[in-house]
Amino acid sequence: MQDYIQKRVLDICDYILESQATVRRAAQVFQVSKSTVHKDMTERLPSLNKQLAREIKNILEYNKAERHLRGGEATRRKYKDLHGQPQK
Repeated sequence: MQDYIQKRVLDICDYILESQATVRRAAQVFQVSKSTVHKDMTERLPSLNKQLAREIKNILEYNKAERHLRGGEATRRKYKDLHGQPQK
């Protein structure tokens, strides 16, 4: 693995661990695609550090499980702002 890729993998890993960030957010911060972040965390990180890979896997699984709730909340805020209705 090239040095710059290894550095990116570890930098993204540190960011996700510190902030519990989603793949989408990490991709925005590091200006790479979501698929690059996902590949870095699921395929490249385990070859560098298995313990960190396990921690990241737990965070990614949690974010995936919460995804439908976040989407529902975003939709509720969107329509509240559009129509000025009180939030339930």
